[in-house]
Amino acid sequence: MTAPAPDPKSVLPATVLTALQQFTSPDALPPTGLHPFSSSPEEMLSTLRRIVDTTNQAAVSLNAHLSLPLSNPKLLSLYRQHASISYAVQQSDQNMRHVVNSLRKRVGITFGEDVPLERTQLIDWFLKRLLEWGTSAGMEAFNEPESDRRIAVVMGGKVLVVDIIFAVDRTDPVNPVIDVSSLKTAYAIPNSTADSSTGNSISMDGFLAGAIRAFLKEVQKDDAIRDNVEAARIGSLLSDYFSYLMKLDHLALSEGDGGLRWFTVIDRMAIDVENLASREANVLINTERGTTVAPLDVFLMRAHALPLPYLTTPSISFLTYLSPLAYLKLLRTSPAAGRAAPTPHLPSLDVPFQHLRSVLISHPRPPGITVATLVLSPTPPPAHHADSTLISAIDTKSSSTLVTDIKIDFIFPAAREVQALQGQQFTWILDFTEGGKYPGVVMSQSRMREIEFVINPFNEMGGMDNVPMLSSFGAGSWVDLLFNRDAQAQMSPERYTAVYTSPNSVHPPLQLRLTAPEEPGFILETIPVRTLKEVWSILEIVREQCWLNEILTSCEWVPEGPNTTVLSDEADDTSVTEDDLQAVLKGSVQPRSIPVNVGLPTPPPTDRDNLFADTDMDDLMGQSRPNHAKITMSTPERPPISGLVEIAVTFDPSRPRGVAVGITGAMGVDVNVEVLEEVCRRGGLMGLPGRVWKKAHES
Repeated sequence: MTAPAPDPKSVLPATVLTALQQFTSPDALPPTGLHPFSSSPEEMLSTLRRIVDTTNQAAVSLNAHLSLPLSNPKLLSLYRQHASISYAVQQSDQNMRHVVNSLRKRVGITFGEDVPLERTQLIDWFLKRLLEWGTSAGMEAFNEPESDRRIAVVMGGKVLVVDIIFAVDRTDPVNPVIDVSSLKTAYAIPNSTADSSTGNSISMDGFLAGAIRAFLKEVQKDDAIRDNVEAARIGSLLSDYFSYLMKLDHLALSEGDGGLRWFTVIDRMAIDVENLASREANVLINTERGTTVAPLDVFLMRAHALPLPYLTTPSISFLTYLSPLAYLKLLRTSPAAGRAAPTPHLPSLDVPFQHLRSVLISHPRPPGITVATLVLSPTPPPAHHADSTLISAIDTKSSSTLVTDIKIDFIFPAAREVQALQGQQFTWILDFTEGGKYPGVVMSQSRMREIEFVINPFNEMGGMDNVPMLSSFGAGSWVDLLFNRDAQAQMSPERYTAVYTSPNSVHPPLQLRLTAPEEPGFILETIPVRTLKEVWSILEIVREQCWLNEILTSCEWVPEGPNTTVLSDEADDTSVTEDDLQAVLKGSVQPRSIPVNVGLPTPPPTDRDNLFADTDMDDLMGQSRPNHAKITMSTPERPPISGLVEIAVTFDPSRPRGVAVGITGAMGVDVNVEVLEEVCRRGGLMGLPGRVWKKAHES
């Protein structure tokens, strides 16, 4: 009888060195963070399990070697020599594997579309490329011969049918032009009558037609200005769109007559959320004086996230946050004339929707913009999710209070019920990376805990609480992760310094000193969701974190150390004039800098974070978020008054500008809080101590 073949998983490595060295390569661990809301949490968990198993095996092996009589010096020397040679061989092999894997896993590397040089061949080449994209996604695709300057292309699956009519202009025989004349999507239910076919989705039609037009516009440019790499990028997006639609097609086919919900859920939800956004914009317009449109930045601070159906995928995206600089650039680049008439169900904003969408889909996307996209991902639902029937009982209150009578509640179709595609499960996720094209959002532990409570309020594990703050080992805080996302810092600094200079020189430079909070950070990438309320609650939490991140990154912070440049109050020369003496006597001398201590208060843990707290189900129902993001700044009082001036800026959607400014101290100084809130809206939050100082010296 032949012995059974050994299980590859049970085969131990040859040496302890080879067992441990497999985890020392740069790509041994996934680049994403160790938390449930990374792009691949299951991969990280599997790697950690292998590390634990290997560590146990190495411990057993080392304990067994303790009993060996290693008293021969020559034998010990041979052991050392063997270990050194093995390490060099393993290191060389590891480096080569890392280089090969890095080259194979490159993202965004393309050599451009192979556009034919003969313009007369361009139409046939494009039709061939279009059919290739469809067939590679699993579609049946064919085109009809050109007739009356029209070319019809039909693509589709078992349920989805895409009918495209192209118009061909051969006025110039040497340079023919092709464009999309019409595109219609239709849905048919198998095993039913012809009347079962529903109408098409105009939003889907416009989205696909716009993507094809963008590709045609790029490839039909003159050779001198055509960008083949950009054309290849658009073509890759079109291929991804068709693949995504075929996922929905398989799910719709597996459900039979009720399968059309996979195609119609986005359109039905988009109409309702756009109507809500329009109502919220009207409330803002009524509060603004002398305007017929709502400011986009104020809308994003006070209302729900702005819905943008079919922005970057055949789904819906949400504009979550816009930095003051990004908003200013949008305003300055908006067309001054020719503004389109307002659409009844769309909010009236000061940035036209057409211009906004064109900026958001540009590549690369301008900095300071946070967009989340709801997509269906072919990943199983995470094990830490609670039952969806229990989730519906939790109704968290929104911090956006512009419209109170909101009766919108969408539950996304659950793919786990149909077990489509040979048992493969699907999950709706909220993606902040646009499929890995952009980095995620740096989040603090407390806000990650709030997100965890939104999607799983019955969690008894306290997943985000189990991550300790290991500052002594250089783990750092979320501020360190924000300032040095790409750097591998060996030690986390306790404080950062920066210099804020007034653009108009209305006050001396501010010497900012930020104490890093003792709270770890994570990079938020994707979140599994099941209802629209979960999406809104998560986006409100992310919005506050983005507000904090943009304020902090508006200054150039450096770690505080012995070589840190500090603005001194001592003059460069020692000469003193009579005017200087009189200024000192009157208390009107202007310092060279104003010291400001910046703090980021960490919200205290609530009762819901304590497993043994006295909290019943009634307290969970309708529980609102008690703490908003806050930045505190303290600066000395003006002489001869002793003490400090405390300035606290809190994210507050109930305020006209979305922030609340509170000042403690500054005795005898008349400060208009509304003016300071407008300054915060325009990105001058870090300059508030200088404005208070100026007011104090004017009074």
